[in-house]
Amino acid sequence: MTDGAWVSLFSGGKDSSWALYRALERGHPVERLVTVHPEGDSYMYHVPATRLARLAAESIGIQLVEIEPDDFEADDVPDSGEQGDAELEPLEAALHELDTELDGGISGVTAGAVESEYQTTRIESMADRLEANVFAPLWQENPRDLADAMLDAGFEIQIIRVAAYGLDESWLGRTLDADALDELEALNDEYSVHILGEGGEFETLVTDGPHMDRRIEIEYEAEWDGSRGTVQIEDAWLA
Repeated sequence: MTDGAWVSLFSGGKDSSWALYRALERGHPVERLVTVHPEGDSYMYHVPATRLARLAAESIGIQLVEIEPDDFEADDVPDSGEQGDAELEPLEAALHELDTELDGGISGVTAGAVESEYQTTRIESMADRLEANVFAPLWQENPRDLADAMLDAGFEIQIIRVAAYGLDESWLGRTLDADALDELEALNDEYSVHILGEGGEFETLVTDGPHMDRRIEIEYEAEWDGSRGTVQIEDAWLA
């Protein structure tokens, strides 16, 4: 299918936001953002602060579709492959509904995958069943080059969760700038921390960018347990 609408798999984090931004640059007609709100942990989806996707969608000016699955119970699973397939089901069901609603159906899907074969193969298989293309502009690109490109484009990125040796409480709420990237490169050398957090070392929220009309402002409290931490959003609004 080539003449239908595009949808963007969107969490509000840097990777999915970059995929959306690059798709819009390419002229892909993105008509929906699709956000999954996992309860608890997830093998397939970005988890923290997904509720702020509503503000991001309003700032971007594209309608948001929100998916509320049951708890994936991903903290203790016997088979990670079966778990990933099961987690994909509510997303695929929602996309099939959109395929019937959108004029011309769904012709393409954007994905923010960087290196995860686990996620990418499942998204590609789902797109094949929808007869849709996949646009994954981050896939297997150099992590530092990608991060630099995001900053050069004007993305404002905040770190909202950390879970890796070498990342302490000071990283919570920190803006991902050139100095932070230099530090992450050093941590990559010492502890194998991925520069883009691809291994779950950290999670992010995009609070501003060239594809957004208004900046997201947040008030938060940092929660730290001694080895990992999360930014708990207390309030958020568009400036």
